[in-house]
Amino acid sequence: MKCQLIKQGYPQGSCFTEAGGEKLLACEATLKTTDNGLLRLVSAVHLSRPENYLSIYQSGCNFSCRKCHSWTFTKVAKGDWWSPSEVLKACKEYEKEVTLREPRGRATGFHAHDSCRCCGACVMHGKRSLLCPKVVQKDELLLSPQGWGPARNIVAFTGGDLTCCPDFYIECARLIKAETNLWVLIETNGYGLTPENLDALKEAGIDSFWLNIKAYDGTDHKWLTGCFNRNILKLPQEIVKRGFVLEVLSLYIPTLVETPQLKKIAQSISDVDLEIPFTILAFFPEYQMKRHRSPKTSEMVEAFIEVKRTGLRNVRLGNTGAFASSQEDHQLLRKRVGVGNY
Repeated sequence: MKCQLIKQGYPQGSCFTEAGGEKLLACEATLKTTDNGLLRLVSAVHLSRPENYLSIYQSGCNFSCRKCHSWTFTKVAKGDWWSPSEVLKACKEYEKEVTLREPRGRATGFHAHDSCRCCGACVMHGKRSLLCPKVVQKDELLLSPQGWGPARNIVAFTGGDLTCCPDFYIECARLIKAETNLWVLIETNGYGLTPENLDALKEAGIDSFWLNIKAYDGTDHKWLTGCFNRNILKLPQEIVKRGFVLEVLSLYIPTLVETPQLKKIAQSISDVDLEIPFTILAFFPEYQMKRHRSPKTSEMVEAFIEVKRTGLRNVRLGNTGAFASSQEDHQLLRKRVGVGNY
């Protein structure tokens, strides 16, 4: 199979995936065409937290991220073969459980926090937490493999990223949009989102993207993922001008991707639209970066303040448990970041 990116004049991704004791391209190991159409290797499908939407966890990826927390199924072919019609069936079953309907502009992971913190306090202790947004009622919460929360009217493709081969997403989106009222989101590293692929995904009905920009510096991005980011940094403009909903996230990685790079990413987003949501996630040691530390609360707070200075209006800190453990940490967050922004 010739790389779809190369056919369009772009460099191939860092996409080798272990399958049956050998290394194959991710599109060879986790995507196949049969007499019955396209099949995608899927590790799991369930209601995820804290995003509160149906997540389809895909095996295989066009990046080789040293920090990948899903490497056991993204860099190793693992799961069951799913057809677009089987994805549709799961979506139709999920839609029956939806307890919170969102408008298209909130078809993001970012906006999930506005309605529920997924702490489960109201269910398990009969009392809302002090941080509760007080939007959903107890009878609107469902228990999923990752905890309590509502079920929002969104389905997301997550885990490994093969947007460089968009046909499976296109077939799934067309079926989902024709037979459900769910919004369709793709969590992506952006490497496969060429102009041609974006146009095709738009026509198929994809609603939103959760774009993970790994680093602003090209050399750091290459070290982290195996690929350069020159085209990824242009994506916010390309995505927004086509009418997609966009949110962006980046990791704070001490000694590598710190406040200066995060601020540059934020500035590039603010140049497109000040309303684009931006989440700064705290890195936690995993995969090939287990010797790297998580950021300190003070570092995350500094990053938040500097990013806000770019003018972005919707900024949040994520993975709070990776950096805030003491009462002092949480006091600092409440004072400098504000409740609802972490």
